[in-house]
Amino acid sequence: MTQAKYNVTAETDTLDRAPRRTALPKLQHKGQQTRATILDAALGLASQMGLEGLSIGALAEVSRMSKSGVFAHFGSREGLQISVIREYHARFEDEVFFPAVREPRGLPRLRSLFERWVKRVSVELDSGCIYISGAVEFDDRPGPVRDALASMVVAWHGALERAIHQAVEEGHLVADTDATQLLFELHGLILALHHDARFLRLPGALGRVQRGFEHLLAHYVSSASQAATPPTPLARARSSARRR
Repeated sequence: MTQAKYNVTAETDTLDRAPRRTALPKLQHKGQQTRATILDAALGLASQMGLEGLSIGALAEVSRMSKSGVFAHFGSREGLQISVIREYHARFEDEVFFPAVREPRGLPRLRSLFERWVKRVSVELDSGCIYISGAVEFDDRPGPVRDALASMVVAWHGALERAIHQAVEEGHLVADTDATQLLFELHGLILALHHDARFLRLPGALGRVQRGFEHLLAHYVSSASQAATPPTPLARARSSARRR
């Protein structure tokens, strides 16, 4: 089974991910369109009910297909769950990773990766993040579904950690920045946002995660980078408030 993998290098800043989408013959293309429609419905179910709530029968009912028709595309409930994880990951890449890596290397790219991540999670507050909910469902359940989910999360974390290293190389973060620690702290902010906004329904959670990110940067950003980088809107608002 091929697993998706980020390979963002200092030389190319490219993404090596398999399997990649390629041109298909017409008959095969029609089958892929049907499969894509089923996957879209499956993602909706998984977002509301979790990966464990997915079943061939439930998906057949939602997509108005026969169970045998759904089964033909995925082969098993486990195959369906893994396909949903991969589709979720592909959409995450399209919305978060690919737009962000078009930003300049260093702090602009790292900031874009985190801000787009926050935006993605905030949009999913009513439905749920499969990365987070899936981790709760499968944290103690070894097997192919857990492996697929973990590989996607590790791939994303690897890309984010590489962006941190690049920010150090560009002189935007201090030379002794612990990339693993910073990644841990960034992920902690995302988990706190999801918990407070989705579970506790606390107002202001989005503002707190944004302020938390700025606090982290204040600790890690080099003095040279601070002098060269214009203040963010949040920093300008704070400065204005202090003057008042």
